[in-house]
Amino acid sequence: MKTIFRSVLLAGSCLCVAGTAYAAEPLVKACAKDGQFIIGFSQANNAEPYRQHVNDELTAAAKEVPGFTLQIADGAGNVNTQTSQVDNFITQKVDILLISPFEAAPLTPAVKRAMDAGIPVIELDRKTVGDPGKDYTAFIGGDNYKIALEAGKYTAKTLLPEGGEAAVLEGLPSSTPAVERLNGFKDGVKENAKIQVVAEQAADWVPDKAQTAFSAMLQAHPDIKVLYASNDMMAAGALLAAKGAGKQVKIIGTDGLPGPAGGIEAVAKGDWAATFTYPTGAKEAIEMSKKILLDCASSVDPTVTVDTTAITAENAKQMSGK
Repeated sequence: MKTIFRSVLLAGSCLCVAGTAYAAEPLVKACAKDGQFIIGFSQANNAEPYRQHVNDELTAAAKEVPGFTLQIADGAGNVNTQTSQVDNFITQKVDILLISPFEAAPLTPAVKRAMDAGIPVIELDRKTVGDPGKDYTAFIGGDNYKIALEAGKYTAKTLLPEGGEAAVLEGLPSSTPAVERLNGFKDGVKENAKIQVVAEQAADWVPDKAQTAFSAMLQAHPDIKVLYASNDMMAAGALLAAKGAGKQVKIIGTDGLPGPAGGIEAVAKGDWAATFTYPTGAKEAIEMSKKILLDCASSVDPTVTVDTTAITAENAKQMSGK
């Protein structure tokens, strides 16, 4: 009796069985060029200016696609609220779920439920636990570690070439960007052995907490010369603390938001030394949604990294349009 073995190979979008090629299944079976689709976006917290910036750019990008309807749910900075909203999107049977998880671990089970229900999940800016392309469809965002690494190098080479004391205001520690930005900055300043990071404190992305935390840092370490804030809102709070203490501190933000209250304007006015833009990834998310829903893609790039720009005194006025 002879046993016959067949080899099955998965290669890109082609399933090959014994030399015969079959097209792989699309990620969404109901995909169609002229279809009508609902995209649900679970936002971490609309109260944050960066989050509203993401919403605005997503809304604008989705409007350019006639068959797309975008629905945005505000997690309001609460993992239980956001989990419930994701479950509502699953019950509603949205065609794609976009999510910026407020915290990584607590939102992971909800993302798994969406994937198990056959809904592609694209994570923006923040990740849940697991790997893109496996535990969720894709991640789109900046390289948080690299952005902060560049901020650290800028500190080492330009802001404190002769050395000195620096401090860090971290975001929400249970979110992936907070951890990656903290580690990136600390690694970046290592290029200058004369720099000491004398204080680091989580301020959860919030300006009030940042002001309180940096005020305490300045009392404990009055010689701090540079403050790296993991987002622009905390940088704004740090500036108030420095002014209140009568200290001249070089402040670096992260986000590079436009507008009169944004980081670009703060650098242009000379209030901050720098900020680093964190693009929303909104256009990329809608483009990926088009590939899945309109082009019937069977796979997409699991990680799409959007580029950042350093905003310094040299280019801030040009970037702000002044």
